[in-house]
Amino acid sequence: VRAISVSTCPALSPLSIGNVNIGFPIVQAALSGYSDLPMRVIARQYGASYTICEVMLDQFLLALSKRQKTKHFLDIHPTEHPVGGQLMGAEPEQFAMGALRLVEAGFDIIDVNFGCPVKKVLGRCRGGFHLSQPEVAIDILRRTRDIVPPEIPVTVKMRRGIDDSAESRDKFFQILDGAIECGLAAATVHGRTVQQRYIGPSRWSFLTEVKQHVGTQMRILGSGDLFTAEDCLRMIHETGIDGVTVARGAIGNPWIFQQARALSEGLPKPPAPDLSEQAAVMREHFQLCTQTYNEQRAPLLMRKFCIKYSQCHPQHVEVRRDMTRIRTRDEFEQMLNKHYSGNGAGRYIPREAHGSQEEC
Repeated sequence: VRAISVSTCPALSPLSIGNVNIGFPIVQAALSGYSDLPMRVIARQYGASYTICEVMLDQFLLALSKRQKTKHFLDIHPTEHPVGGQLMGAEPEQFAMGALRLVEAGFDIIDVNFGCPVKKVLGRCRGGFHLSQPEVAIDILRRTRDIVPPEIPVTVKMRRGIDDSAESRDKFFQILDGAIECGLAAATVHGRTVQQRYIGPSRWSFLTEVKQHVGTQMRILGSGDLFTAEDCLRMIHETGIDGVTVARGAIGNPWIFQQARALSEGLPKPPAPDLSEQAAVMREHFQLCTQTYNEQRAPLLMRKFCIKYSQCHPQHVEVRRDMTRIRTRDEFEQMLNKHYSGNGAGRYIPREAHGSQEEC
């Protein structure tokens, strides 16, 4: 991976999606099972100018009640606007009604998911499956744009096709052109195919083609292999796209946004967060988790985040092992006191530490 020379990079242009001003063009992606309210709020505090909630099924949204166990899916913190709601489904009419639920919940932008490569999703004709059927995909986009109030932008998340065939490429651009005709404000494009899932490199050169194809008709955001602040700036400068969405690189690492902002302003990259800052962020994340869910569920839900946060610790193997055993708030505090009481230096997370979780 080439190092980026921030001294030679032009300033980043602020991002807007429709009539929503985003500002700094490096934002947090929708992450299935991760980008809930607590993660989004922490990301905003550390410089993400826009975040997207974890993807929700249209059927789930239409059946969603106000019960304590499920109501958190539509919770929005007062400090996190603008925030996007992402939707996935199979039937155009039901899809549009699900989008309306997201509007009613207060999301500022509605994002349509045509990118998820998970097998059970594809088997139910959702997510990335729609890239194989342009007519249905465009019908979904049209119905969604029609039902969502005109002042709320609609966007779409896509991969570069089902596979690497010429037919798949043609269908991608057919859907992209249809999205423009339907009045969508932006598209987020992942540089891998659906067939690739998360294996092999993301083809950034495809993003250049996409941006050149749409010109100024639509904002294009890129996704895939963004694990460092340098990666984020490099993708924008190399491809000419309007912004990027950080997925795996932001789990347990909200500092990536702070670091990217500094580099974009020509400043030195901030040092990796020290142990006291890591502990403070985890405590705040835990508190937000408790408020969003409850005292009993929070420790178990925090485990997956703590495991990711542990990658910033110099003794990450030992810390991770202890993180997996958290069952109560007291055990969480004991773990922090054991590993984070001395204010030692942290570490930047290496690429190989990022697991297979990705935006859906």
